[in-house]
Amino acid sequence: MFVIFGAAGNVGKVSAAEVRRAGHEVRAVVRSAAQAAPLAEMGCDVAIADLHDRAAMTRALDGAHAVQILCPVPRAHDDPAREMRGMIDASVDALRANLPQHVLALSDYGAEHASGTGITTLFHYLETRLRTLDTRLTFLRAAEHMHNWARVLPVVLSKGVLPSLHHPLEKRFPTVAAQDVGALAAHLLMDEKLPLHSPRMVSIESEKRVSVIDVARTIGELTGREVTAHAVPREQWAAMLEGAGLGDGHARLIIDLYDAHNAGRIDVEAGVSERRSGPTTLVQALAMIVPRGVRGASVASGPGSSA
Repeated sequence: MFVIFGAAGNVGKVSAAEVRRAGHEVRAVVRSAAQAAPLAEMGCDVAIADLHDRAAMTRALDGAHAVQILCPVPRAHDDPAREMRGMIDASVDALRANLPQHVLALSDYGAEHASGTGITTLFHYLETRLRTLDTRLTFLRAAEHMHNWARVLPVVLSKGVLPSLHHPLEKRFPTVAAQDVGALAAHLLMDEKLPLHSPRMVSIESEKRVSVIDVARTIGELTGREVTAHAVPREQWAAMLEGAGLGDGHARLIIDLYDAHNAGRIDVEAGVSERRSGPTTLVQALAMIVPRGVRGASVASGPGSSA
């Protein structure tokens, strides 16, 4: 049995589909019954479990051969860092109580840093806690997900401006499509070969690094309108994030992350030999999140619009 936590998410649902397509049994773990139907339709056994509930997680792990684990950042919590560390601790306790042969953790570029990287330090904590388990470990570190631009898309469509915390705007940085992470995670999860080193460290990003200017131009081409990239001044970051509904704790994690990103600290760790490239391009990924009704006619009929 392959157990996939976060199976309703952009990465997890692709992993579940890939493992099912290979003919394996999958238990898809989700947070609510409302997320169950699409996974049940693909033949998954669906389990409902909150990552704080050790008992529910232990039940979800019963009979697991391999487990894909993801700990999301709790967006609405007053202290998201403490909350996420609590979820990680509960997950590791549940895994230790019902230890599978293989655990794959979805992690982030920059997770080698113990401090100073905001949200990414929580993935460092995840990796550190999982290292205490006596089993095969795979850490799949992914670059920034392309679909994250969906968060500012309403602003882009209404004002023609793409706000960004990436500085400078022309700097190229690694990104990746969520479906490519999910597909690779499934492949690694099903790999029965013992790694030369444990944990097995794998990184994934798209074949081409991009800049915020590239993102603005691509959205403009998809929508048939002019889109201008705008570097939000550092002193305005907190107000902008709070205006988007984030609490002080979450805003601080994001500010610290982008400070580290802009300083060049969020990238592939030196010495990680297994580096993979995701095939999905920026235009293909953005075409999935730009509503069809606002796409430019010439682009909507082009070869990349249905990717």
